Amino acid sequence: MNSSDLRLLQVLAEEGNMRKAAERLFVSQPALSQRLKTIEQQWNAQLFLRSARGVALTPAGEKMLDYATTTLQREEQLREELRALQDQVYGTLRLAVASILGQYWLPSRLKAYVQAYPKVRISLITGRSSEMIRQLYNNELHLGFVRGNPEWSGRKIHVMTDYFYLVDTEITTFEELSASEKPFILFKSDSTYYQEIHDWWHHLYHSAPHRTIVVDQIETCKKLAGQGIGFAILPSIALTPEDDMFHKIPLKNKDGSLLTRDTWLVCSDAAMQLKQVKAFVEMIESSEFE
Repeated sequence: MNSSDLRLLQVLAEEGNMRKAAERLFVSQPALSQRLKTIEQQWNAQLFLRSARGVALTPAGEKMLDYATTTLQREEQLREELRALQDQVYGTLRLAVASILGQYWLPSRLKAYVQAYPKVRISLITGRSSEMIRQLYNNELHLGFVRGNPEWSGRKIHVMTDYFYLVDTEITTFEELSASEKPFILFKSDSTYYQEIHDWWHHLYHSAPHRTIVVDQIETCKKLAGQGIGFAILPSIALTPEDDMFHKIPLKNKDGSLLTRDTWLVCSDAAMQLKQVKAFVEMIESSEFE
């Protein structure tokens, strides 16, 4: 039986009268009587006793009414749950972020998102910007936070601009750096980052650093520089108030402007159709993350 048949049995049992039941169901009394007869024939059971006073349930009718009531209640509960899903943000959010952003910038933003949308599952990876672009094109990710100026044909939102500083526990000027024998401590990053630093260095000194130490992580780079082992060039996002052991010298371009690096949020138009992605992008664009 379909829902309308179950509802017919329920209303007829409640009213005990064909005319009143027909009025509630917005059908004619003959049509109601014919439909009841068809149902009883389908189940090969008499569900109601007819009399001049009205209709009354038979034992078979009572069992059928229990079934009808339970089924309609479950159907209504399911409808409510489906309506709730339409209003809620849920699903999986697949995002990638440059390692430095994952360490210093993303955690507080992601915390706010998870608190606002607790039903969303988060799949987060960290890595290099070039790899993220490939994964986005392959639909392996919904969105990515990319450093530099990525070539991307989809949605591209500017997130932040940070600055480069030469940091050291002793060196306070580039003149002092020229006379120093300290090694240059580098951390592994995107090729575009290396190129920017390489171009800046050769513009200023026209030769390679005397000595270099290359490490995997920016935190290791900071720790070594903080111990006075060497100097480093770090983006402003990685420098916190606790890093007061450093002298910070801002890097400048040939024209005297500050050397900067941008961060972009990139995603496809198709991904923006997903509620969990749209909600995250809207939070990033809003002042809630400032």
